[in-house]
Amino acid sequence: MTSSKKTIFSWCLYDWANSALATIVFTFIFAVYYARSIVGDETLGSAYWGYAIGIAGIIIAILGPILGAISDAYGPRKPLLGTLTAITVLSTTAMFWMLPEASFIWMSLILVGIATVGFELGQSQYNAMLTDITSPTRTGRISGWAWSAGYFGGLTCLVIALAGFIGFGQGTGFLGISEEDGLNVRATCLLAAMWYLVFALPLFLFVPDRPKIPHRRGIITEALQNLWHTLKSLFQKDRNMGLFLIASAVYRDGLNTLFTVGGLYAAGTFGMEFTEILIFAIGLNVTSGIGAFAFAYMDDHKGAKPTIVVSLLALIALGIAITVIDDKRTFMILALALGLFIGPVQSSSRSLMARLSTKETSTEMFGLYAMTGKSIAFTGPLMFAFVTQLTDSQRWGIATIIGLWLIGLLLLLKVKERHN
Repeated sequence: MTSSKKTIFSWCLYDWANSALATIVFTFIFAVYYARSIVGDETLGSAYWGYAIGIAGIIIAILGPILGAISDAYGPRKPLLGTLTAITVLSTTAMFWMLPEASFIWMSLILVGIATVGFELGQSQYNAMLTDITSPTRTGRISGWAWSAGYFGGLTCLVIALAGFIGFGQGTGFLGISEEDGLNVRATCLLAAMWYLVFALPLFLFVPDRPKIPHRRGIITEALQNLWHTLKSLFQKDRNMGLFLIASAVYRDGLNTLFTVGGLYAAGTFGMEFTEILIFAIGLNVTSGIGAFAFAYMDDHKGAKPTIVVSLLALIALGIAITVIDDKRTFMILALALGLFIGPVQSSSRSLMARLSTKETSTEMFGLYAMTGKSIAFTGPLMFAFVTQLTDSQRWGIATIIGLWLIGLLLLLKVKERHN
């Protein structure tokens, strides 16, 4: 299969589009704003945040494989992906009206939960398109390019947020937006929503979709029955796939927890202000993008599994170092190095998923991939919040993330990679 450069570029651009939501809302700006300004307590705010992500994870765990099965039975993926993208954009836009007052604590969480559900369910549909636009021998390369585009998209959006909205030091951004009631911070949600909408459009315009499967009576019921059969027989028929789903769910939960509390950890443990956090986030996106791009070739030539193993080992070593140092500058250096290995884990996990699944069941399998990942997604944030409160130290909370990476790595070692 050979796709045009426009098709590949347009598909990759969707990662560039949705990365703004991940960086602006979920990790570095709105998350910190929520804990610091709306809740007024960073530890309690991160716990509330974890509850919201956990509940969203349960919804995703239920709906992900169901929507995947329906999509496989229907044919085209764009209609559902477009609906989920619209839901995510609208809920992100609504966050602009969340003032720094306690009365907005729960509404903020509802909006974050809706955005998370839309984002992740849309991501499953988007990921499943990978097998439609390229051959198995290039999945690692294309997946890596897309992850790299995502990181640099997040980087560009963060630069605009810092220079145009937040400003440096005591100054305001070049747009001159007032800081009263956190207006300049809240306005970054509008930036993220618009960014997502505009850069997602090329996928819908230029990436070919699967043809509609001729309708036959009971096709949806049949798809759901097949899904249930797949769930029951997964370990009997494809133990290797089942083991990978569990392993990836565990180490991805560690990554997702890091994304959820990383900005809060930088702010709480090292006292970083918004400007410092954004500069740090920009650097982290640079190293993550470089890592995703550079390791894409290792994925194609050495395999996805070796790429993930090497990256997880590096994450564990750097993570341990981060928990014991006190100097802010050393923390930033180690965290930037950490970023080099975050992208390869994400990218190669997606390409390994594509290689382990068949073209006929790719959407369903990616639905299961999302389901297993999100079915335990509440575990990491809650462990972080509980251990942090118990020990009164975010360092011990971060240590739980390292534990998830280690467990996931040990399980992954038993997975056998198939080369199509």
